[in-house]
Amino acid sequence: MAGLGFLIGLTGALAPGPTLVATIKASLKSGWSAGPRVTLGHIVVEILMVLLIIAGLSVVIGQYSWLIAGIGGAALLVFGVLTLCEAKNARINYDDTTETVTQPFMAGIITSISNPYFWIWWFTVGSALLIGAYQGGFGVAFAFIIGHWSADLGWFTLVSVGIHRGRFILSERLYRWILGICGISLILFGLYYLYRLLL
Repeated sequence: MAGLGFLIGLTGALAPGPTLVATIKASLKSGWSAGPRVTLGHIVVEILMVLLIIAGLSVVIGQYSWLIAGIGGAALLVFGVLTLCEAKNARINYDDTTETVTQPFMAGIITSISNPYFWIWWFTVGSALLIGAYQGGFGVAFAFIIGHWSADLGWFTLVSVGIHRGRFILSERLYRWILGICGISLILFGLYYLYRLLL
């Protein structure tokens, strides 16, 4: 389950967005440690999301879990197709002029809260996966979350280390290939979730 959490988390972390921009900008000023600190701020917000979802499990499990699984499966398909389309021309923009908070920890919090993609993901894909993992026990759900956070930490640290050294570690071509693989994985997981509903 940790591997699944890592793979699914990686699809979100790799997507260009405000948290990635904040990591790039903070890394230019704060060095390689900006990535882990941005991630920590992001994780704080996600802890609240996880607690909210788990708090509602007593109502959801048994009554609406099939509905959430269906929505989550459909959302995985949609995000997978969007990720595949994005992978064709994806690039990491170091010259983004958007103003962001450059204090890394706060940047992680603010860019997470202000990103609509974050909320959509957690109320569809994230909640479905977390509920599915939690039905296997607390340990399974914990492994999923740790895998998810490991993907965030690994990616944003890689970005900040690469910028601190004056060059990005991944080539644009490899970055697009990784995004493409993530997109295909999302589609497969989405089809699996929807297939389970028919059993």
